[in-house]
Amino acid sequence: MSKKVLAICGKGGVGKTTVAAVMAQSLFRRPDLKVLLVDADPAGGLSLALAIPVQRSLDQVRRETIGEIKQGGTDARDLAKSLDYRLLEALAERGNLALLSIGRPESVGCYCQVNTLLREAIELLADQFDLVIIDAEAGIEQVNRKVMSAVDHLILVSDPSVKGIRLAETIREVAQNISGLKNARLLLNKIRSAEEMSEIQGRTKVEIIGWIPEDETIRQFDSQARSFLDLPTGPAVQAITEAFRTAGII
Repeated sequence: MSKKVLAICGKGGVGKTTVAAVMAQSLFRRPDLKVLLVDADPAGGLSLALAIPVQRSLDQVRRETIGEIKQGGTDARDLAKSLDYRLLEALAERGNLALLSIGRPESVGCYCQVNTLLREAIELLADQFDLVIIDAEAGIEQVNRKVMSAVDHLILVSDPSVKGIRLAETIREVAQNISGLKNARLLLNKIRSAEEMSEIQGRTKVEIIGWIPEDETIRQFDSQARSFLDLPTGPAVQAITEAFRTAGII
């Protein structure tokens, strides 16, 4: 497998983190692959879903780097080495998986600075892994701030709602305009049948790579805060894995 960087985007509440966690579970069983998981949502849902504790966040790395700059006496080369070291130190590891969490900025205001560092972190770390999976924050903010400039594949997750589908289309359009990304595909969640998926395909130009059926096991793992890395194979796992195969990612 050649190196790939993919981002999972969409409206809040459509199941982006579930998709990312299920893929992490599937890849956890592939020790031949080194996988970087990026929890780019300040809420930290991916870390919770996988039960991988994060000791240092990307925002902490940002603040430490700013502190070093303010102290002075550090040239650009030393600062780059320091940032690279801090990023590696911030990774939480489990088997062949490494997790980087954006964290929740302590200062009041937007996430502009930490999103900029997120893009740089992805670019710095990507070459050390076979696959990078970004669980993006809800909406379009990180796409607007060019966080996706290093992304090869965009998986747009949506429920059947018009609002969810329209936001997915907007994210694809913005990503294409900003970075020229062409590999943007739609994965539908909370779908009742293949007929419903076909009906949605008839009203969107975004390619649909699959649909995720209701799965009681996923619901139980989520409600009981059990690690998705222990999730057994079931309908949702099979559907998500097959969708990623259809997209040519795994």
